[in-house]
Amino acid sequence: MNASELAARGAVRGAPRLGDAELREALACLPDWQLGNNAIAKTFRFDGYAGTIGFVNAVAWIAQRLDHHPDLEVGYNRCRVAWTTHDAGGVTINDCIAAARTEHLLR
Repeated sequence: MNASELAARGAVRGAPRLGDAELREALACLPDWQLGNNAIAKTFRFDGYAGTIGFVNAVAWIAQRLDHHPDLEVGYNRCRVAWTTHDAGGVTINDCIAAARTEHLLR
């Protein structure tokens, strides 16, 4: 599987937490995403505030479409995006789909 295939998948209602092997496979498609605190996260950097806020708004649009919402930490020229599924107690395929769609925003 690659990032484009992952991004094209539909969300899975009630998706279970991924096992270690499944998570490693998904993270292999997501450059620079890190696992920690039961979430996958990446910090994106921009030239200035307008680019950062434009990105934040695009991530919010993805989140609304998936009905799955990340934790965002926003600064002047950066945004850290962290996806997790609280109901599953960690990372599910839905988090990986959302991360892949987030990656595609910058391509």
